[in-house]
Amino acid sequence: MSDVNFLKLLDVDRDAGVFRVARKSFVDNDIFQAERSQIFDRCWLYLGHTSELPKKGSFVTRPVGGRNVIFNRDVAGTVHAFLNSCPHRGATVCREPAGNAKNFTCSYHGWVFGADGKMRDLPGIESYSEGFNGGGCADLVAVPRLEQYRDFWFVCFDAEAVTLVEYLAGATEYLDLVADQSEAGMEIISGTQEYAIRANWKLLVENSIDGYHAVSTHATYFDYLKNMNGVLAQSNVVGFARDLGNGHAVVEYSAPWGRPVANWVPAWGEERKGEIDAVFDRLVAKHGDQRATRIAKNSRNLLIFPNLVIVDGMSVTLRTFYPKQPDYMEVTAWAIGPSEEKDWLRKNRLNGFLEFFGPGGFATPDDVEMLEHCQRGYANAREAAWNDLSRGMNKAEPATVDEHQIRTFWSRWHALVQQAPRVIPLHAG
Repeated sequence: MSDVNFLKLLDVDRDAGVFRVARKSFVDNDIFQAERSQIFDRCWLYLGHTSELPKKGSFVTRPVGGRNVIFNRDVAGTVHAFLNSCPHRGATVCREPAGNAKNFTCSYHGWVFGADGKMRDLPGIESYSEGFNGGGCADLVAVPRLEQYRDFWFVCFDAEAVTLVEYLAGATEYLDLVADQSEAGMEIISGTQEYAIRANWKLLVENSIDGYHAVSTHATYFDYLKNMNGVLAQSNVVGFARDLGNGHAVVEYSAPWGRPVANWVPAWGEERKGEIDAVFDRLVAKHGDQRATRIAKNSRNLLIFPNLVIVDGMSVTLRTFYPKQPDYMEVTAWAIGPSEEKDWLRKNRLNGFLEFFGPGGFATPDDVEMLEHCQRGYANAREAAWNDLSRGMNKAEPATVDEHQIRTFWSRWHALVQQAPRVIPLHAG
């Protein structure tokens, strides 16, 4: 039987302003298994964006929640998500990362499935009983739940889960701020970042919405900004943190960088200012001045629990990550932008995607190093049992450099993992 007391993984004393997390939460295998069953098997998980399926027959394959999934559009235009496993013997059906296909053929025994998942043909079909697929047992297996909000598609492996909109709660406001950056629609830009981190996945959750570490961890980047011609010389951000419900959280802030949606900076050249102003004017005409300012001028780091981070800054980055072991995760990131965007703005957007957030950029190598140092610290200092997340505790208006948003994640995490079933071993006699 597990010796983990799930009820005592958090130490919270609101009167004293203390919020601590047990470090075993980052290293213990029983906790890791509880996360897989109670979080990744039950929560809504990001799958992909509508723009990735531009035509009938379009498909992409990717891992989601520990499963390999086919995300596709059939010949009628309907979007599906199937488990990428043949119902015959379990082989991977589609082995290409993306493409266009009316049918999928399993290379093991040649079973053929339509883009709607229906079994179309198989070698030696005359040897099967006439009604053997009457209940669809030979069709590709669809994920239990598939829903979308503003072209962002999510899956859930719990058939009894609440609807996606109910699950997203206050996060819909921030998905709207991304989607409303374009009148023609947002699109995933070709190219994907994929890398691994030898650290627990929850450390990347924390880091992705943590404004406290930026000045010290990314000092080189802020020095770079200060030295650039025409870029503001501030090295901190001013903003707020919010709990959006169901474990989702956000930090929203002003920052010194340009934003391709409509935030001009002198480094882009005076000749470009009129174009950016025109984009902003269109946003104002459609959404009003206050909302247009939030869309164009503010940046934000949004966490959709458990493992989707949208960093809406000098670019818009979608990042997901999945734990393979307690101390190892795999990360995937995409850039997204307005489909009607001009070439020079797209270039600046991709520069932001690579320059700061890329695996070889200013920020990500710093972050990876720090997270891996943390993970090693847990292994090498076992007597130090707790992490502290008390900054800004009980403040009426938490700032980006406080840890309110991180506590939001941990509170939801704790509520879910302590529901994990206990395995009681059988005893002889």
